Amino acid sequence: MPEVELPLHVRTLTDLQALQAASTVLHTPCGDGTLVWHAWGSGPPVVLLHGGAGSWTHWARNIGALVQAGHRVLAADMPGFGDSAEPRDGHDADVLPHWLEQGLQALIGDAPVDLVGFSFGGLVAGLWAQAHPARVRRLVLVGAPALSEAPMAPLPLRAWDTAPAGERRDALHSHNLGVLMLSRAEAIDALAVALHGANIERDRMRRRRLMRTDLLRRTLPHLQCPVHGLWGDDDVLYRGRLQVVREALALAPAGGTLQFIAGAGHWVAYEAADAFNAALVALLDDAAWT
Repeated sequence: MPEVELPLHVRTLTDLQALQAASTVLHTPCGDGTLVWHAWGSGPPVVLLHGGAGSWTHWARNIGALVQAGHRVLAADMPGFGDSAEPRDGHDADVLPHWLEQGLQALIGDAPVDLVGFSFGGLVAGLWAQAHPARVRRLVLVGAPALSEAPMAPLPLRAWDTAPAGERRDALHSHNLGVLMLSRAEAIDALAVALHGANIERDRMRRRRLMRTDLLRRTLPHLQCPVHGLWGDDDVLYRGRLQVVREALALAPAGGTLQFIAGAGHWVAYEAADAFNAALVALLDDAAWT
């Protein structure tokens, strides 16, 4: 079969389908089924962990840039999300590193990776880096929770699961994207709604609670790798309190950097993809950090 061209800009479902078709789909054990990985490219490995109620498609607008920059990209559907089976041993962040490490060991052996975690995936990534320090060369946190004990104000999210599939449900997903994920109304496009709907409707890990604690903040002082942060400056999780992020990441003993991307919300990798990709590729540039 001819090689499928990797789209560098994903703006439509057709683009997404081309991106998926260009991937190699890999399976490793998980629970009573498998953990599903999508892989692209060659070179130094970068592992991407999506956010809560997500899948690999949270990174749809970033994969092409990483491959073009010379990386092998491995994007997991974490256990209990997307197409991956549920873990047997729990439904929160603390049980996922075991399955991810076991899977990555089968795929690439002991090779160290750059690990990028978005939102809930950032908490998982931090716990993974603590449990397996030799695995992670660099950790990049993107809009990660669990950096403060202080509760955030309740968000006016609307229940979607009793609405019939179609326009009514899509409208609810659109509303919730504007409340939680995206800062600008124009960023809530048809692709964002389709991705969010497909992802949240497959979430089988809804009992997760650790992201409402300060577990990641307490984990950071124990990490051996550099820890970098990429945040939207209008991330609803830290709106009006970005200093929480600065203070928490400063606890990482191996150092790192923190960059806020202007005009972007929680799902900064989607909403401000060009700026995010430029910043992430620069962070993963060995010439800059070795």
